[in-house]
Amino acid sequence: MLCAISGEAPQAPVASRKSGNVFEKRLIEAHIAEHHTDPVTGEDLSVDDLIELKSPRIVAPRPPNLTSIPSLLSAFQNEWDAIVLETFTLKQQLAQTRQELSTALYQTDAATRVVARLTRERDEAREALSNVTISGGGAAADGDAMQVDGRALPEELLAKVDETQQQLFATRRKRPIPDGWATADDVSAFQVKTSSDPLHPGSSTVSVDASGDRALFGGTDGVAAVYSISQQKVVSVLKCGAPVTATSWWGSKAIVATSSGTVKVFENGDEMAQMGSHAGAVTSISLHPSGSILASAGADKRFIFYHLSTFKSVSQVYTEAEITCCDFHVDGLLFFTGGLDGNIRIFDVKSGAPMAVLEAGGPVRDLSFSENGTWFAVAVKGSSSVSVWDLRKQTAIKYFDLGSPVDGVKWDYTGQYLATAGAGSVSVQQYTKASKSWSEPVRRAVPARAIAWGASASSLVALTPDGGLSVLSAP
Repeated sequence: MLCAISGEAPQAPVASRKSGNVFEKRLIEAHIAEHHTDPVTGEDLSVDDLIELKSPRIVAPRPPNLTSIPSLLSAFQNEWDAIVLETFTLKQQLAQTRQELSTALYQTDAATRVVARLTRERDEAREALSNVTISGGGAAADGDAMQVDGRALPEELLAKVDETQQQLFATRRKRPIPDGWATADDVSAFQVKTSSDPLHPGSSTVSVDASGDRALFGGTDGVAAVYSISQQKVVSVLKCGAPVTATSWWGSKAIVATSSGTVKVFENGDEMAQMGSHAGAVTSISLHPSGSILASAGADKRFIFYHLSTFKSVSQVYTEAEITCCDFHVDGLLFFTGGLDGNIRIFDVKSGAPMAVLEAGGPVRDLSFSENGTWFAVAVKGSSSVSVWDLRKQTAIKYFDLGSPVDGVKWDYTGQYLATAGAGSVSVQQYTKASKSWSEPVRRAVPARAIAWGASASSLVALTPDGGLSVLSAP
């Protein structure tokens, strides 16, 4: 009879009623006091479940080989030899383990070097593939080193992004409609007030500055123009050196993107900076709400963030498809890109990390955010429908069928009016918050490729297919 815990003959044997195992009484009682279980089966066990076993106490005789001093010395010698042999075996195992560990460390180091080399070759292959795909894209214009897969923004810009997001998010819900803003009656009375002659053929984008008076656009002739709405004439001509693909305003400064992969900044008609290293055309640009960061996206499947105080790139990220349009969220914490593959990709501005992918159903032609911070409008190339998406649900909540392909969408500052431009018409969709309903106050048969709001939503500036401007306003 042996104890199930110690493996020796118990002095005070007890047995478990549940498992039938035999234990030394003092050992099993100590185990039950601490764990309350059977040490063999793991079942619940108490002292009451133990049965004392009675057995005659017989003194085991001493082995014959331990009855004399020579026999004891011989036994001790055998024990010593066994210990020496065991120690030698342990030393051999230790030496073998050290050798295996050293080999594993060398293999890990070699694997790390291989991964680093493959990553570098992958980055070089990506750049070469972009150049081949674009067929003729130029080298970096500003000499910035390539950074693949993005990197976090500098600390200065990180603080600026957080500060801007907190300010805008805290005030957006309570922000009243500015005095003098156009009403639904004003918008419904919009008519074509002025139309310019065709100025720049192939124009695809138009931007209006904060004053609402200066419109910036350009075409395939490599020239951009600043058009004064009040004076009804071009007040400045900007020579860009390549076809103009996107425009934006940075305060009073004009920003123009070109098909050569560069982005140029003009002040008072003179070029003051050039940025960009896209291997192909820049398809879209967007200004961060803080005014400190400019984003450019291109046909080379990547977007780049620039620090506007130094005009240097601070981060760039490759995507999985050619980018057709881009826009910052109105709070400045997220960055959206529309792809030729029909997906809308959402990125974290601070880290460049992807956040989500939304399926738009076709190549994304244009997208625009509402000032409520939760809605954005999407136009799909070749589609006559405009969809309004809810960022919280990440799904479309409203569709408008305009009867002809839509090329441009633009929300006004208050988030009440959504202007659309298409091959057949210019229209405005109005959302009334009180009744939570949509209406269409105006639709005019004015073909347009892009649309922008004038000051206080009192006018609409439409870019016509022939490269001219049509201004719609109330009489």
